[in-house]
Amino acid sequence: MATINYDSELRRAGANATSGWRRLRFFAQRYVLGTVGLVIMVTFVLTALFADLICRYSPLTVDSAHALAPPGWQHWMGTDSFGRDVWARIIHGARISLAVGIGSTALGSSIGVVVGLTSGYLSGWVDLVFQRVTDILQALPLLVLALVMTAALGPSLPNVIIAIAIPLIPTVSRVIRANTLALRELPFVEAAKSIGMSEMRIALRHVLPNTLAPLIVLATAQLGSTILTEASLSFLGLGIPEPYPSWGRMLSESAAEYVRVAPWLVIFPGIAISLAVFGTNLFGDALRDILDPRQRG
Repeated sequence: MATINYDSELRRAGANATSGWRRLRFFAQRYVLGTVGLVIMVTFVLTALFADLICRYSPLTVDSAHALAPPGWQHWMGTDSFGRDVWARIIHGARISLAVGIGSTALGSSIGVVVGLTSGYLSGWVDLVFQRVTDILQALPLLVLALVMTAALGPSLPNVIIAIAIPLIPTVSRVIRANTLALRELPFVEAAKSIGMSEMRIALRHVLPNTLAPLIVLATAQLGSTILTEASLSFLGLGIPEPYPSWGRMLSESAAEYVRVAPWLVIFPGIAISLAVFGTNLFGDALRDILDPRQRG
């Protein structure tokens, strides 16, 4: 009997693996641009995880003898004004950008889900108070509010994550609230109430799971904007402080003074930022088409 169960488990695992590969192949064939975005995102994640193995030099090592060295065999993307390897700083800068992007998106989305779910399900005066606070936060653009928050909290990695997460709350809460208002009137919610299920259990177990599809699409789309916002804050001197490598700070340090003498100091960080935002937007559009029936062809 044990052998039969073991064989059945193996067959089931093999069937799941085959089904997973089929879905991945279908996704690659149906959503070519989404696949390109996914490949870019996975590449950046793997690069950030294995940055120490990929780089030949430390991003913080100063070598004045090779300052402003052009791209070559020894330094693939050249060096900056302090002789630091640009390739190493871009690779390690991916860690900063992904940490800020994923951290701020996760934090802002989590708070936005709580606010939107509570506001939409309870309605009444709770909805009124939450929506007026949301209106205040949404009155300022993302970058402006992030600048205000960073200036108040100070430049550091946790503060930058918090400063970028707070402007994301209104957008997420609006989407979750709109879906909650529609879901709370459906028959399955009324059926759950009729059998004596508590309001919190209905909201968490029945309403919240049905709002995850638009939330995933929104969070993926916001990931690119958070990476771009972090680069903008670092460019303005309010992002990740030195000596930690940041793509935006690399542009800030070299854009004005060395753009003509050493254009690689501007080109390569700009390409990294553009690819990260481009990849997340492409993958977010594909997820929208998959999870939203109205967008399917």
